[in-house]
Amino acid sequence: MIDAMRFLPLLWLAVSSPAWSQNVQDVIAQGEGVFNQTCATGYCHAVKGGLGGGAPRLAARGFDEAYINTTTTRGLPGTSMPAFGTVLARNDVIAVVAYVASLNGIATPNVGAAGRAGGPSRASLPPDAERGRELFYDAVRSFGRCATCHEVSGMGMAVASPISKVPADVTALRALATPAVSTATVNGEAMPALVVSQGKTHTVFYDLTTPPPVLRTFEPGEAKIAAGSRWRHASILGSYTDAELSSVLAFLRAAAKP
Repeated sequence: MIDAMRFLPLLWLAVSSPAWSQNVQDVIAQGEGVFNQTCATGYCHAVKGGLGGGAPRLAARGFDEAYINTTTTRGLPGTSMPAFGTVLARNDVIAVVAYVASLNGIATPNVGAAGRAGGPSRASLPPDAERGRELFYDAVRSFGRCATCHEVSGMGMAVASPISKVPADVTALRALATPAVSTATVNGEAMPALVVSQGKTHTVFYDLTTPPPVLRTFEPGEAKIAAGSRWRHASILGSYTDAELSSVLAFLRAAAKP
């Protein structure tokens, strides 16, 4: 049973002052965009909440707004569903809740607090950086988008380490060294691996053979890890032109500013 007192602040998000309300369809459209960039990654949910992702189907499940709100905001302990209440902007959370509610037959989800404290859901960026942001999370590219492996500002998948230094230009980006990528050998088969943990109980790594990276777990001794790999970052940039990558770099520089 949900603790009613703890849930009251979350309900407030959805019933706050009507003066801040937005057109419901606009909020749902915003929520779909955030969902596609953050949730419909292939590792997790599928586009439009359907089948095909690693996580359960969301569409037509009979979920009510209270459950969707709680799950989105707090996550599900013991599962891979994280708490987005401290990751996404408040109005992005409200928009995602409204979108998932619409997938469950709720035609007019409560979006009264959308746009409230905290201003716009995304910081205003120069045109080139804004274009880069769209390219970085571009759902049309499927697993060929940057967000398949990289997380920026709480959106995307944190397969790789956070981007601490933005390459100087497109040439440097395409030639980016990947010293963290090792070679794993399992049953005589070698594969590029981004090691998550290697201990006495398990060896866990992302298999980078083909996108998207696959998280694999092996018992001690089943996988041998050797430093270095022939895998190169350029191998997964094929869906982007140089001009597009230049915009992506503009976005990363803007996102890195305090």
